[in-house]
Amino acid sequence: MTTVYDVPADRLIQKIAEKLKSNEKIKAPEWAEYIKTGVHKEKAPVEREWWHNRVAAVLRKIYIKGPIGTSRLAAEFGGKVDRGSKPYKARKGSRSIARHSLRQLEAAGLIFNKNRKGRVISTDGQKLLDQTAHEVLVELVKEDSSMAKYA
Repeated sequence: MTTVYDVPADRLIQKIAEKLKSNEKIKAPEWAEYIKTGVHKEKAPVEREWWHNRVAAVLRKIYIKGPIGTSRLAAEFGGKVDRGSKPYKARKGSRSIARHSLRQLEAAGLIFNKNRKGRVISTDGQKLLDQTAHEVLVELVKEDSSMAKYA
């Protein structure tokens, strides 16, 4: 059985984002094209569909590190802030993006709240991720036949 741990994260996130685009409950808020993703960034994202990529990445993080809340998710998507001549300092990403992503994933039934300890992956969410991971692995085997022993 193929899981999220068996495939590269970038390919998995792209595939999941494509599947989440068809879900009507997951859509970018109207303010999403104007905001930065954290104080460590200078500009807003330039990709058109960055919201679906972020929601897919959040879903993967919940699968791997759950139960997880908004503050820890913001830290996962944070970075280092340039403070001029002072040393760089780690800063969290946007909690608003994390919060809205979690709400949309909960509305879609892919995650649920576990007794105020954070969000965890639901059976539907795990099924979606594992099936997508298997699809990615099959694509990798088609590209490189030496990967066939993992499929």
